Amino acid sequence: MSTALDSSAVEVAPALEAVGVSKHFDGVFALNGAQLSVQPGEIHALLGENGAGKSTLIKVVTGLYAPDEGQIRRNGETVAFANVRAAHGAGVVALYQELSIVPTVSVAENILLGAETPSRGGVVSWGRLNKRAGEQLARLNQRIPLKKLAGELSPVQQTMVAVARALATDARVLILDEPTAALTDTEITDLFTVLRRLRDEGVAIVYVSHRLEEVFELCDRLTVMRNGETIVTRTIAETNIDEVISTMVGRPHGLMYPARDTATSEVVIEVDGLTGSRVQDVSFRAHAGEVLGVGGLAGSGRSELLRLLAGAQKQTSGDITVAGNTLRHAGGVGRALEAGIALVPEERRSQGVILGDSIQDNIAVANIPTVSRAGWVNNRAIARIARSALSDLQIKARGPRQAVGQLSGGNQQKVVLAKMLSRKPKVLLMDEPTRGIDVGTKAEIYRLIRRLAASGTTVIAVSSELPELIGMSDRILIMHQGRISGEVQAADADEEILLSYAYGRTA
Repeated sequence: MSTALDSSAVEVAPALEAVGVSKHFDGVFALNGAQLSVQPGEIHALLGENGAGKSTLIKVVTGLYAPDEGQIRRNGETVAFANVRAAHGAGVVALYQELSIVPTVSVAENILLGAETPSRGGVVSWGRLNKRAGEQLARLNQRIPLKKLAGELSPVQQTMVAVARALATDARVLILDEPTAALTDTEITDLFTVLRRLRDEGVAIVYVSHRLEEVFELCDRLTVMRNGETIVTRTIAETNIDEVISTMVGRPHGLMYPARDTATSEVVIEVDGLTGSRVQDVSFRAHAGEVLGVGGLAGSGRSELLRLLAGAQKQTSGDITVAGNTLRHAGGVGRALEAGIALVPEERRSQGVILGDSIQDNIAVANIPTVSRAGWVNNRAIARIARSALSDLQIKARGPRQAVGQLSGGNQQKVVLAKMLSRKPKVLLMDEPTRGIDVGTKAEIYRLIRRLAASGTTVIAVSSELPELIGMSDRILIMHQGRISGEVQAADADEEILLSYAYGRTA
């Protein structure tokens, strides 16, 4: 736990402060008197469920939105940022989960993007440009090749380049939105080292994350929002994870995971000797009403296994049999869907939905045979399915015609689920079903998974979070180097056993 703040910090004007900020859209309040105060040299977590108002507040303090009421203060002085550039000029920079990295130019050019380019007589001075970019990476203790194309970097390297760009603009308030979503455990450790170094330099950091374990490891204080309002601000030492969850959802934490005991003895899917580029000779059975969890370290083959089952990746050998019917090797996604296998992918924004299209159009795309006849699309059928999905999955939206890109991450995930569930699959494959989703929506997803299992659906879910694997599954398979290294009943599992299997050891 960090201890950067001391008693003298109380006397220093906040690096960034939002006072009584309200913002409404179409008569609906997104923010209602919200408060946030971040000190220099502090890592401050901003928490809340999807839709709590965190993103709107960030957009207000960075100049994307003007507040309807309230004030933004920088170092104790009231400011009114006309746009993002004005906020940057005042040293306030936000880095979002989808980093604005230009993949086709060099690391050095990305770092100085938007800054004055060193030049002489209209000709770029590459030596001075690389020197200035290198100085920013050195502040972060990073050794990323300056001439390398940014698109060739790892996710954590791209994050470091984005942070270095912020420092190049003399950022003194750095806002990070879900910065670890695409990072491995080792990469997260590296990022935390950098953030602590920046904190020690006096940079104020606002850290937005749904991973509460990270918050309690990294941050000094936290602020919880709910329904557009600030509920509480506390030091990390004054609270705990269960209390934070209860504050976020507005009710006692209770049981996150529903009861199990929905599995039957009926085998729905049989996999024998399945092999792909990374998966090697995988065999297992899964039953009606069973939630089969699949875990393993990054690169173990767990996600590829789901893609092979869904026909999204070509298998080189082995058999997949669903309800007694063996799928053809070259059948592809269409053949798998016809057989009753549906995949909810990990990358929902790029693979699961069309962000610019409406909820009902996204659902219709996956269900053309159901909503059309003789080549004509039945708009009433589409609307009926969409309205049913909004109700059944409790999707928070203005209506079925709202664009998916305007929804929160958790509600986008529910739209992906709605697309697949409207096909009534025998086997539902879910890759990281709750990644980037707040704790309240996570609990909803777990309840939905268990309701599907109770109706006889077989759910096969990949997760990198061991507590989630144990809590949501009936049985767990762990993969190591493309093979199943261990199998355990979830009721008998603990994290030590699963980690042993994940590293290829006998528990």
